Formats: sequence, C-alpha cells, structure tokens
Amino acid sequence: MPIYNAPTKDIQFVLHDLLKVSEQDIAGFDDLDRDFTSAVVEEAGRIASEVLHPLNVVGDTEGCVLENGVVRTPTGFKDAFEQMKEGGWTAMDCDPEYGGQGLPYVMHTAAQEPFVSANMAFNMYQGLTHGAYSAIHAHGSDEQKQKYLPKMVSCEWTGTMNLTEPHCGTDLGLMRTKAVPNGDGSYKISGQKIFISAGEHDMAENIIHLVLAKIEGGPKGIKGVSLFIVPKFMVNDDGSLGQRNGVSVGSIEEKMGIHGNSTCVMNYDEATGFLIGEEHKGMRAMFTMMNEARLGVGLQGYAQAESAYQNAVAYANDRLQGRDVTGAKNPDGPADPLIVHPDIRRNLMDQKSFVEGARAFTYWGAYLIDRAHKNNDADADGLISLMTPVIKGFLTDKGFEYATAAQQVYGGHGYIEEWGMSQYARDARIAMIYEGANGVQALDLVGRKLAQDGGKHVMAFFEMVKSFIKDNEANEALKADFLDPLKAASKDLQAAGMYFMQNATKPNNALSGSYDFMHMMGHVCLGLMWARMAKAAMEALENGASDTEFYETKIATGRYYMARQLPATSMHLARINTGADTVMALDAANF
Repeated sequence: MPIYNAPTKDIQFVLHDLLKVSEQDIAGFDDLDRDFTSAVVEEAGRIASEVLHPLNVVGDTEGCVLENGVVRTPTGFKDAFEQMKEGGWTAMDCDPEYGGQGLPYVMHTAAQEPFVSANMAFNMYQGLTHGAYSAIHAHGSDEQKQKYLPKMVSCEWTGTMNLTEPHCGTDLGLMRTKAVPNGDGSYKISGQKIFISAGEHDMAENIIHLVLAKIEGGPKGIKGVSLFIVPKFMVNDDGSLGQRNGVSVGSIEEKMGIHGNSTCVMNYDEATGFLIGEEHKGMRAMFTMMNEARLGVGLQGYAQAESAYQNAVAYANDRLQGRDVTGAKNPDGPADPLIVHPDIRRNLMDQKSFVEGARAFTYWGAYLIDRAHKNNDADADGLISLMTPVIKGFLTDKGFEYATAAQQVYGGHGYIEEWGMSQYARDARIAMIYEGANGVQALDLVGRKLAQDGGKHVMAFFEMVKSFIKDNEANEALKADFLDPLKAASKDLQAAGMYFMQNATKPNNALSGSYDFMHMMGHVCLGLMWARMAKAAMEALENGASDTEFYETKIATGRYYMARQLPATSMHLARINTGADTVMALDAANF
C-alpha cells in the first residue's frame, strides 16, 4: 500500500523562512508565529496520514454508487467527513460572522495540501463547498449570506458549481440552461449540466448548487449569463429544510480517476433558483469561484506529485537492481538499491525540485490573495490575476508529468495496481483539464493577462525579478548558481513578450506560442522561488540553524532546478520565435 507523510518541515520553511508570514503587515498575519502554524500543520498532517490516506485506495476501488437518486460515497468517507467538520477544517479562513475562524487564506492553503496529497477525491467535497461559499460571500445579498453560509462554512451543507453542458464547456455563451422569472423574485431553472463534482452524495443534509443559466430575453452569448442558487432542498425562513427541489442526478460519470468523488450529470426540471448579484452578470460571480479553484487545482497538481514522489523515493531505496558503476554500495547483498543509479537520481531530483518550488509558488499566490483582500492591495490583486493561469496550467502539467515519472521508478511494478502508483497518475490527469483546460489557461495568460492594466502587472513581475537579482548581486554564494540562471531565464521570457508585441498584427503568432509562454513563465516563477529559498536557507545556516542538513539539502535541490530545469526557457523561446506558420500550415482536411 502506498505511503504518505505530510512534509510539515518544508511547509513551515515556506511559511516562515521564505514568506516570513508573522512579519507581514496583513491583518491576521501577526498571529501566525511558528508555534501556531506548526500546531495547525502538524495536526493537518496527522489527519491526512491517519484518516484520509487509508481511504484513498478505498475511494479508487469502490467509487461512488447511484441508488434511487442518492449517491453513496465509498466506505469510510462519511465518518472522515464528520471528523473534518468537527475539527473545523472546513471553516479555517471563512468569515467569523458565519461561523468561520477568519484565518488567512495562506493558512487554509497550507492545511489543504496534506489533505489533497492524502486523498484528492475526498477533499474535493469541501473544496467545492469553499468555492461556492466564496461566491455567495462576495456577491450574494445579506439575506442569502445569512440563509446559506453558516451551514456551508460548517459543511453541514455542501456546495457545487454548475457550468458545463453536454454541448459547451469553455464557450459558456452556448449554454442552453434557462431561467424563467416566477414573479416572486425566484426563477424556474431548466436544463442539464455535466461533470458536476460532488453534485450528489450522502455526507451532507443539503447541497447548494450554483448554476449558470440564461434569463429569457437577455443578451445573447456570454453577456446573457446569470448565476443562481439552486438548493437540493428548499430552505425555510427559519433555516429548516423544506421540500425537495426540482434537481436530480441523471448519472454518475465513469472517470479515469478521482473515483471517490461523485461527478454527476445534473438535471434541472423547473427547479427553484435565486439570482446571485445582478441579471446577466453571472460570470463575474462565477469567476470568484473559478479563480480560487484554479489555485486549488494548481495545488492538486503538485500535491499528487508529492505523494507519488514519496513512494518513489521509498521504492528506490528498497528495491535492489544492478550495481553502482563506481563500485558496489551494498556488497553484502545481491545488488545495490535503485537510488545509486544516476538516471534514478535524475528522475527523483526532477520530482523533488519541482514539488518544492511549486509549493513555494502556490503559497506565494495565496499570500498575494490575502494581501489583495485584507489590505485592498490592487497591485497584489493584479499580480495574482496574472499568476493564476500559470499556477493552474504549469503546475498541473508538471504535476502529472512527475506523477508518471514517479511511476517510472517502479519499472513494471509501477504499472500494476497493487502498488498504487497508477492512481496518482490517473487522479493528477484531471487537473490539467478541469477549471479551464490548460490550453485555455495559456490563451488567458497571453491574450488577456499580459495586457491587463496596460501591461502593468507583468512589468511589475519583471521588475520584481530584476530587483531581487540586483539586490543580491554581491552575494557570491547566490550569484553563479541562482542569480545568473534566473537572469538568463527572465531575459528569455521578456524576449518572448517582445516577440508578441512586435507581432501584434498577427495574433496567431502569439496564440501559437501561448502554451510555451505559460511554461516559460512557470519556470521563471519557480526559478525566482528557488533563488529566494536558497537565500533564506543560506541565511538560516549563517544564523546557526541546528538542522544544517535540511538547509543544505534545500540549497542543493534549488541548485539542481536552476541548472537542469530552468534552461528549458531557451527551448520555449526558440519555439515561440518560429511563429504560427508551421503550426497552421495544414488544411483541416490534412490532419
């Protein structure tokens, strides 16, 4: 059976050595001292290892079952969900007015990582609820907030987001789900939605669906989309549950992975719905959910790679195969362990350097969200808007890549279900698709985010990198291994941006290079994170840190990323510079 142990020391390193959370001028951050965050992270890790991880294979093998309109979740899920609720894990960063603990979002992110690594499918039930809570909290009326949020914060009621229909995914302007006014402020919602995660299950008293639909007579296309609250059971004025609403499950999707999550076809048959915000402004409210969800999905990408990596390391140390070419390392045994071989080391270092860099990148993104929301910092808001497609797209692409790389360490055993490695690859694969397929993330980055506010935010990022390099140039220990590679990669990224500007009259050139640009930017962001982490680790050693091995390992891992991973930016730049001619050369009939 696979193993999982929460990387609590690495999480603490990012929170305190890198982000220095307790020193930030953000409301609530001064409470985040090492003792407090350690207690939270250690307990989250314990629950992940002892409660959630043993259920991961159960969810994968049993899946969810639809019986008489009710979805039965896998054995043990319901009890585990009760433990999550009782421990307050669903309410960490939620508004205290509605029963939340009011902690910063970065702490929510740090606690979520072990849960996702241990059991991604299970954690989606509370994850979707958190997104629905955020949308109602940001855009709902006071009455709606009072009626729905307290029960959603506690996860007595869970939430969903309903966007996709059989004939439309990304192009939501094509949706057919309609909303007809009842004359009393409510609407009749009719239509079908597919791929609805946690659409129906047996772990909550009620499910609050957030549904995109078009009000009859509204504008065509995406401008005519509105967002509605459609509860599974109607909620009476006193908060008690009333009659069943006109929403039902058509079927459970048969999926490649995340079998423990009930992904449903949802049918709305004149179900009663309540408008959130203004008519025809549904996408603005839905993006509150989607942007938060995209950071969460980026976390899913590297969190699955983390679990897979831990198992690959254990196997590489245990499995005896061949001899070290420089001399036997296990002379009393029939062979040496796999980990002595350079190609196994390369594989594991690829995984390790990515996961640790991705963790820092994601937590930094969560920190920016806190700064934007708690300090009303428009610059932080613009920067996380720029970074969101990179966090989602790059980290999930690479997360899947390294989940399969971990599987490769096992050789043939990695392909056998008994060892559990295929589940990591199968579960990680969806993260590249949902919450906006990664090709769409790249288009969003290049087509919208680079030019946002006149290019202010991407220029601020370039200046951030430049300033870090300039401020630390005198640090010889940092310069050659970290600053020089970062400078070269940043110049590649700026050259790609310049190419797009120079070819503005040929949009296919930019769109053909958008995916490469997203990966370039991802590498530069991880390069910046590694340079910062290396500096933090060096400072800790200079200040007499007792755990020298931990900090020296951190520096060595970062050095590997800068030398072996970051140079990929030059390859991506070369591809971008070829333009669209080779990409668009064939007629559709010739494919």
